[in-house]
Amino acid sequence: MRRIAVLGSTGSIGVNALDVLRHLPEECRVSGLAARSNWKLLAEQIREFHPSCVAVTEESARREIAPYLNGGSLSGDPCDLVGEADVVLSGITGSAGLRPGLAALQAGKTLALANKESLVVAGPLMMEAARRTGAEIVPVDSEHNAVFQAMRSGRREEVRRVILTASGGPFLNREDLRDVTVEEALKHPTWNMGAKITIDSATMFNKALEIVEARWLFELDANQIEVVIHPQSIVHSIVEFKDGSMIAQLGVPDMRTPIQYALTHPERRTGLAKSLDLAKVGSLTFREPSVEKFPSLLLGRRAAEVGGTMGAVLNGANEAAVEMFLARKIPFLRIFEMVRGVMDRHRPVPSPTLEETIQADAWARAEAKCWTS
Repeated sequence: MRRIAVLGSTGSIGVNALDVLRHLPEECRVSGLAARSNWKLLAEQIREFHPSCVAVTEESARREIAPYLNGGSLSGDPCDLVGEADVVLSGITGSAGLRPGLAALQAGKTLALANKESLVVAGPLMMEAARRTGAEIVPVDSEHNAVFQAMRSGRREEVRRVILTASGGPFLNREDLRDVTVEEALKHPTWNMGAKITIDSATMFNKALEIVEARWLFELDANQIEVVIHPQSIVHSIVEFKDGSMIAQLGVPDMRTPIQYALTHPERRTGLAKSLDLAKVGSLTFREPSVEKFPSLLLGRRAAEVGGTMGAVLNGANEAAVEMFLARKIPFLRIFEMVRGVMDRHRPVPSPTLEETIQADAWARAEAKCWTS
């Protein structure tokens, strides 16, 4: 039986992961749960799954959860959950997921990675840790999980290109984005996700980050990664091989499918998602994204090409910008301006250490504050 540590258990990915784990009682058990501040939901999860380790990063919430531990240990650091797990599912949002993800790889664990920012910020360090210990990274992101599955049809050196699909977000058919409100940006047409990733979908910075993630995860050149708009969100990504064959992974948009695959890989089990009825879907459409409307895609490609600390700067500046937009401190279009401006001012370090990576992230966040006025 696989022992699963769920990091970010009270967020969207974590809640879906626990739904999957309810479905797999013979296969998996929850060894650890980590959350930031939602201690009330965490208490319910502890009551149901009886983890031996719990981590809560916010001190006030840690005090609140203490009476509900049911004999388990309590920590303030999600890294402490790695030791008792076989699979670490990282659903922590943002660069906060870097250290726990790296700790899992350094310990030789399987990392089911929903935290794309880890690879964006420190892709070379993450991949080197996996190679050194023999750990495996199985992506949970629906697009990269689709690529991961499709790549089983050939060898890495046979890949011509990877095509990441994008729903287009809530503003696919809206040309003027100057007066976008927070409420409008949070209305995703297909997926039900947390606030940060929903805003990233609205700006298409989610795809910018995914370009960088794919570059490191699949050992590709930046020019081998493309993005195409696919509003139905049925085709989750495509891999084209040298001979022209294209292998796509299709399914209804339900995050429980890639989560379950990551937890049971390389085996497959009966899933929770509905079966896809192609006749009912009727048609699948694709179109080229507008880089004029969504310059985030150019910034993502730039970070993938430059490498080094540029990924950390892209991610740090974007996280800071999204936080300010959600707080109604900046308008929607300022997000693009802030990230581009911070990247323009950065002098990348080609082969950074972990500390240099963290410093670049911190610098980008501080620099972004200069773009609020």
